[in-house]
Amino acid sequence: MHDERTGQIAVIFMSHRRDADEAGYAAAASAMEALAACQPGFRGVDSVRGADGIGITVSYWADDAAAIAWRDQPDHAAIRDQGRARWYDRYRMTIARVERGYGWTRP
Repeated sequence: MHDERTGQIAVIFMSHRRDADEAGYAAAASAMEALAACQPGFRGVDSVRGADGIGITVSYWADDAAAIAWRDQPDHAAIRDQGRARWYDRYRMTIARVERGYGWTRP
């Protein structure tokens, strides 16, 4: 079975949020998702956050060049700086190529 994500670049952002400025964070997250969707090579995003503040966001890109262009996009870089100053205690980025994938849905 060939997964639709096979061959894409997955940018995995794992973070721990602070309890500060919920409204500002929500607005920035929404703006970044909309901005990412307009970038060449964007293929999708999945995101979850637990009550403990731990979150995982995976954005998918057509290739390395698209993922790097997103990293370097000026508005994204500015929000990243705000995140360090206001919203996050820590985060970790992991970049991987999707080799295979599968899913299951309850009938």
